Amino acid sequence: MNKTHSSLNRIAIVGCGVIGASWAAYFLAQGMSVMASDPGENAESELYRLVQSFWPALQQQGLKPGASLDKLTFAKNIQEAVRGAQFVQENGPERLDIKHAIIAEIEAAADPATLIASSSSGLLISQIQQGAMHPERIVLGHPFNPPHLIPLVEVVGGEQTSPDTVQRAMDFYRDIGKKPIHIQVEIAGHVANRLQAALWKEAVYLVDQGVVSVADLDVAISHGPGLRWALLGPFLNLHFSGGVGGIEHFLEHLGPPIEDWWADLGHAPLTARTQEKIVEGVREELTSYDEAALLKKRDTLLIALLDAKKQVGDLP
Repeated sequence: MNKTHSSLNRIAIVGCGVIGASWAAYFLAQGMSVMASDPGENAESELYRLVQSFWPALQQQGLKPGASLDKLTFAKNIQEAVRGAQFVQENGPERLDIKHAIIAEIEAAADPATLIASSSSGLLISQIQQGAMHPERIVLGHPFNPPHLIPLVEVVGGEQTSPDTVQRAMDFYRDIGKKPIHIQVEIAGHVANRLQAALWKEAVYLVDQGVVSVADLDVAISHGPGLRWALLGPFLNLHFSGGVGGIEHFLEHLGPPIEDWWADLGHAPLTARTQEKIVEGVREELTSYDEAALLKKRDTLLIALLDAKKQVGDLP
C-alpha cells in the first residue's frame, strides 16, 4: 500500500452497519482517527464488536504507523461526528429521503471544504446531492463488500460535483491503498454491481430451467472463470485467450459465436417458486459446511490472494 494521505487523517463515519464498521476499521488501520455515528439501537456496541472482529485480518495485511483501535470514537449524533472531520464516509440506508436528511445534518456542522462520499450501492449521486448547500463537494465513494478487505472503490461525480472533488477523492482512496475507478457517466447500480447483476440474471435462469444445480453453478464460477477474474479483468482475459493475435484475433474468430450466446441468454423472474428453488439449492450446498468457518476460510484466502498480488507487482 502507498503512504497514508497525510492531509486527510480525521475521518467521520455516518452509518455504522456492516459497511460503515468495515470502513471504520480500514481507516483505523491506516493510522487515522475515526469518529462514528449511527442512531440505531445498540449501534455503539455493535460498531466496536464489528471493528474488533475485522482487526485481525487488517493486522495480517499490515497496519500503518499509528494504527490503533483507541482512535475510534462513537459520537452521540451526526453533527458531533463530522465536526472537525476532513473526510466523511456516509453509509445510510438506500432511501433518498434519508440520504437528504443525513446530508443536511452533515453540512450543518462540517467545514465547507470537507469531502462527503456516499457509499450508496445503487442511487445516483446527482439525486443524493440535490438540495445540498455545497453539492460540489459531494461524491459517490462506493466500496465493494467488505471494504476493509476488497480494494475496489467506485468514484462518481454528480451533476454538481466539482472535478476537483472527484480528483481529491480518487487521490485519497488511492493513497490509502484502495483501487479506485472513475465512473464517468452516472448509471443505476454503477459498474461492478451491474456486472454482477448480469451474471446473476443468467445464473438464476440456468438454475430455474434445470440446466445446472445451484452447487454446480457456484463451482463453475469459483473453480473456473472466477479464478482468472480475480487476477485480470474480462477484457484482458479475452486478450490473452486470443493467443498471439490477442484481442483482435479473439473478436474476429469468436465474436460471432459470442453474439449468438448473447441472443440465447435467458430471463427468469424471481417468482416465489424460483426463489424457493434457489434457497433450497443454497441450503443443500451448505449442508456439510459450517457457515462461520467457511466465511473465515474465504477471508483467509482473500487476504493471501491480495498479498500474493502485491508481491507479484502491479496488475492492471
